[in-house]
Amino acid sequence: MVSVPSTAAVDAPGTRREWHLLDNAQDVAATGMEPVGTLFCIHGNPTWSYLWRTLLAEATSPATVAAGGPWRVVAVDQLDMGFSERTGTFRRLADRITDLGDLSDALELSGPVVSVGHDWGGIISLGWATRHRELLAGVVLTNTAVHPAGFSLPPALKLALHPAVHSWGTTATPAFLSITHGLAQPALSDDVRAAFMAPYASPSRRVGVGNFVADIPATESHPSWAALDAVSTDISTLEVPVLMFWGPKDPVFSDRYLRDLLTRMPQADVHRFEGASHLVQEDRDIAVPTFAWLAQRVSAHSTTENADRVQQDYVPMLSELDSRRADTSVAVVDMLPDGTATTSWTLSWAELARDVDDLAAGLRELGVRSGDRISLLVPPGIKLTTLIYACLRLGAIIVVADAGLGTRGLGRAIKGAGPNYLIGIDKALAGARLYNWPGIKIAAEDFNASTAAASKKLLNITATIPELMANGRALHLAGNRPSFTAPDPDSDAAVLFTSGSTGPAKGVMYTHRRLAAMRDTLKTTYSLKAGTALVAGFAPFALLGPALGATTVTPDMDVTAPSTLTAQALANAAVAIDATVVFASPAALVNVVATAAGLSPAQRKALTAVELVLSAGAPLAEQLLHQVQELAPNAALHTPYGMTEALPVTDIDLAGISAAGAGNGVCVGTPVSGASVAIAPINDDGAVRPEPTTEAEVSGEILVRAPHVKARYDRLWITEQHSTSIDGWHRSGDIGHLDAEGRLWVEGRMEHILCTTDGVRTPVAAEQAIELLGDVARAAVVGVGPAGTQSAVAIVETVPPVRSAGLAPASLAAAVRAAAKKTGLSLAAVVAIDAMPVDVRHNSKIDRAKLSRWAARMLSGGKPGRP
Repeated sequence: MVSVPSTAAVDAPGTRREWHLLDNAQDVAATGMEPVGTLFCIHGNPTWSYLWRTLLAEATSPATVAAGGPWRVVAVDQLDMGFSERTGTFRRLADRITDLGDLSDALELSGPVVSVGHDWGGIISLGWATRHRELLAGVVLTNTAVHPAGFSLPPALKLALHPAVHSWGTTATPAFLSITHGLAQPALSDDVRAAFMAPYASPSRRVGVGNFVADIPATESHPSWAALDAVSTDISTLEVPVLMFWGPKDPVFSDRYLRDLLTRMPQADVHRFEGASHLVQEDRDIAVPTFAWLAQRVSAHSTTENADRVQQDYVPMLSELDSRRADTSVAVVDMLPDGTATTSWTLSWAELARDVDDLAAGLRELGVRSGDRISLLVPPGIKLTTLIYACLRLGAIIVVADAGLGTRGLGRAIKGAGPNYLIGIDKALAGARLYNWPGIKIAAEDFNASTAAASKKLLNITATIPELMANGRALHLAGNRPSFTAPDPDSDAAVLFTSGSTGPAKGVMYTHRRLAAMRDTLKTTYSLKAGTALVAGFAPFALLGPALGATTVTPDMDVTAPSTLTAQALANAAVAIDATVVFASPAALVNVVATAAGLSPAQRKALTAVELVLSAGAPLAEQLLHQVQELAPNAALHTPYGMTEALPVTDIDLAGISAAGAGNGVCVGTPVSGASVAIAPINDDGAVRPEPTTEAEVSGEILVRAPHVKARYDRLWITEQHSTSIDGWHRSGDIGHLDAEGRLWVEGRMEHILCTTDGVRTPVAAEQAIELLGDVARAAVVGVGPAGTQSAVAIVETVPPVRSAGLAPASLAAAVRAAAKKTGLSLAAVVAIDAMPVDVRHNSKIDRAKLSRWAARMLSGGKPGRP
């Protein structure tokens, strides 16, 4: 139901207007405390102050008061809107900004004031902010826009403005309201939808809705263009904290408007809610994070970065390359599709340094500047390596979201990062056109001369990498060798995306300093030095090779499918550079072992020269590691534990795994150079206690501290606050414990814990025990039912695979139950399945959340289909 708003009579120039607004002043007074400040909330079209009801409720909650004090919230119904007066006057943008000023004067608002706006209320609130700087302490925006410079109006607004539709759709009928309310994700409940419709029950009550739409300035000749232009320009001079909450599924104010706002207000903190739409405050909780942000940014309770996380000694990523400009020895090698050394593509250190400078000069000539974001949709290899180091040279921010995320995940990542430029192979450029991925398009390769013009036009290509490199080289040959300013060590360098195995892939921001710290940690931990010859079967390490001074080869494989790496391709790559180090993902090594029978004597001999094998991304069974050891008998086998946010964190070798034996989880060893690990204990309800401990055998969330931990999550402010909520530590989202020898054991993901009637249980120990059974290839233990009363269900992938999923045969179920029982876990059911759902990047991480939902449907008698 709609609460009756309070009213305020305001003396506006030449007349007297009645405003309706929601004001929690009485609730603030009831706390016995003075408000910290005032949120001045402005709705858009066709909503009203009801839109901000969650802010009013949270403003005086115990949590908000404890965090610094209550806030007053004044949520306004604009004139001719909501329950405010119908003036009979067409009110333009400038009028509405003036109206707000008259209201704030009448209310005698005093600072600090934080303006809050949504939709077209966003620019009106910003207009008020630019005229009331003496009161302004901050700005909060949700799905809005300022100047549509260079943009055409969204199709929905074009339709609403069309003469044949406008009056009927916005005023005569409630169509515009119904369509707007229908954008909610998930759908609004009946009572909330009714509440939003309540002030607009008749055509006479909807005149303001129609006028609002008509006042959208689509061209410079529009009467409101000048006011729009002024606000759009003036907000760049607002020197206050800014918070933006965004629903990227909004068909009206899409991500391009967010990117535009960030060019004008680069100081903004941003959180994009994947899956949310136009009514983002209906789709997601923005109230709690808003007041958390106010306490941190506006109320002078801001936190500072823990000094332990910042590396003091800094050597730029390009230093090794720059020091070897005269070195004609091999730096990088690409194995071509037939996988033979005779058709490899090789660059020396001198050639690589030259190409990096040429490409950097060409990109700068095109317009790329320090701080620009460049999405690189190019497979690992020489071309991608050259691109990455050219971007680092310019201070541009590389955006690395690989095709292993799948088309949907890749598009979501690219749109979230909002690159200024997008460089890709043909397939990626076709996807960019089809899915409207942002950024000026640059082709990684030249086009066929006979079709170049048509191809460029079709894919909207501005330039190609060969063209840019040639332009840069021409500058050098003409004696105009450009100089490059080294980027600030603490400026942004790279957005690297997580695998998306536990939800939408997250962008992880690294600064130049933190990238260098990652390089230094690997160098120190594994004694990787100049002269190392590295086979990079795992994409990130093909990129770090030159920074390590290592000669690097990318084997013939589909990097989007690690399991395509064969033993022959690995051996051929090793032959090409006399490899001493191999880095490959678990799924890749599984296939290497499976295809080892096809190795020739010469290929086997090449693998005997390997001194170190590294594998990260998911645990490897000890039995498999012994099989890898047979292929590389002289190599030390290490399985570092880490994540996109910090790689590596701990390390263990095969001997260490054998010595650790069986336990509750996977033993991943001790912290690597410069890293620290602690545990945040968990309660029986699964809640984490923010009390880091290194006490042995205490299970909880794994905490990490290291110079190479990410700087922040990109445009995920709420996620970042959660990950750093235990001061000085990164919350990994993994659950585990330390043993008496200081070794870390990983027991699973926090979202995979089982909250049973017997307390919290973790799945990994039981899964490992089950996987020792001869007819089980992989196992996953998931919780089914409400938290606190969950039942444990084992899902097993059998050998050979079952034809259709269902309850496991009695003999298998009994064996699985007995294996789990030995770890202290009782199973309610055992289900057999033909194949586990795994992440697309590593082909290893089982999607237990999906399995849990699937098992719940199946066990309740539904038609689950495939998980």
